[in-house]
Amino acid sequence: MRVLLVEDDEDLREVTAAGLRGGGFAVDCAADGPEADGLLHVNAYDCVVLDRMVPSGDTLAPLEAGRRAGWSVPVPCLTALDSLDERVRGLESGADDYLAKPFAMREPVLRVRGLSRRAPVRLPSFLCCADVVMDVARHEVRRGGVLMSLSPKEYAVLQQLLVHGEAVVTRTGLLEHCRDEMADPVSNVVDAVVAGLRRKLGSPALVHTVRGVDPARLPELTERFRSPGGGTGIGLSLVRRVAEAHRGTLAVRPRPGGGAEFVLRLAPTRPRRERGAGSHDSLMTGRS
Repeated sequence: MRVLLVEDDEDLREVTAAGLRGGGFAVDCAADGPEADGLLHVNAYDCVVLDRMVPSGDTLAPLEAGRRAGWSVPVPCLTALDSLDERVRGLESGADDYLAKPFAMREPVLRVRGLSRRAPVRLPSFLCCADVVMDVARHEVRRGGVLMSLSPKEYAVLQQLLVHGEAVVTRTGLLEHCRDEMADPVSNVVDAVVAGLRRKLGSPALVHTVRGVDPARLPELTERFRSPGGGTGIGLSLVRRVAEAHRGTLAVRPRPGGGAEFVLRLAPTRPRRERGAGSHDSLMTGRS
């Protein structure tokens, strides 16, 4: 399951994201409202963990507007505004849960997991295939009654396979639900996770690879990469990785009608004294 965490405090953001990833979730992070809007335009999330107060202001106003427009993704709020009036206001504005700071690191994991079970596409309490049984509530998997030890990514991949039953799950589908923005989209992480899952499941084999795609399904698969604004929806993810790889900065803001605009600044590759008077940092702007 893929989660967007919106939190402006860097230390708390990193710790909370690490806790959620340890709980088996793929996590993307945003430090402010405009950055979160940009990510929401290009990615589909199962849950959005929302800090009440960020540099752009109180996030309840855009949340309430989204609820009026029919946006139904579960949203728990993290906030230091813990009075009864503030909690009531948050829930009335469309928050599904309200978690006051400070909190134990296990709490966001349990809250997100509980909200995800109550989402519009609700998972059953148990997912089964042959003698493999996944207890969704307890986050446990057994084969032949024996408890298995799975990594968070292995659990996420197995959950997607069990949800789809005998239907083929594409590599793209696994990446969308089981990775986050920090993962390399061209790496063999899915192959490695599936290989590890096969080893742990043992015999008889339950996970099989299907090579090739029916050409009649290509338009359907291509449409996965379309954003509401008509763009490809993958440009922003690629630019974020360029910024991370080259120690750059990325500013993102939503574009009217869908999509997002971004400004990417890259640090110089040579010391300033070697670049000459006319040199400057690299700047790139674009749309996704």
